[in-house]
Amino acid sequence: MQTEKQIVESVRKGEREGQDEMLRRYANQVFAMIVKQVPDVMDAQELTQDTFLKAFRNIERYNDRLSSLSTWLCRIAYRLTLDSLKRRRPIVVSLEDYSVWQTDISDEELEAALSTGNEKRIEKLQELVQQLPDEERMLLTLYYFDDLPLKEIAYIIGTDAKALAVRLYRIRKKLYKSLTIEH
Repeated sequence: MQTEKQIVESVRKGEREGQDEMLRRYANQVFAMIVKQVPDVMDAQELTQDTFLKAFRNIERYNDRLSSLSTWLCRIAYRLTLDSLKRRRPIVVSLEDYSVWQTDISDEELEAALSTGNEKRIEKLQELVQQLPDEERMLLTLYYFDDLPLKEIAYIIGTDAKALAVRLYRIRKKLYKSLTIEH
């Protein structure tokens, strides 16, 4: 079994075996990440292919000191998916409700409020998540559904972990506020 380093070197040399091994090892992970955001399976498959084509063309840019190969591929997939979603979805300007930021609630209280509830509340939360801007929805998916650490997500989306933690907090707070308005 080839190491990541061997796969990268093989792809850098233009060897088909390296490309095949990269696809075999990482295509399912990349597809799973994309299909959670793109409802059409064919579109998700196309974006997966585009991710690997871009990776093959830009393999010289991969730096194993910055991330694992799978994280680098997820970063490419994230950007391609976000671009695709932006092209397909009408641009919606969201004016944040100022009162959301005035509500003082701890991270623990937010987690408890958003993670518990009856089936109707869970359905409402899922509906609210689908209404979020693409970037926010993808961020929640990477963190909660893909269970990626903040450091990896920060690399994928091109920010630092502290800023990411603040963004996650604000998104959860917005969801919390939307849920409490309903009740």
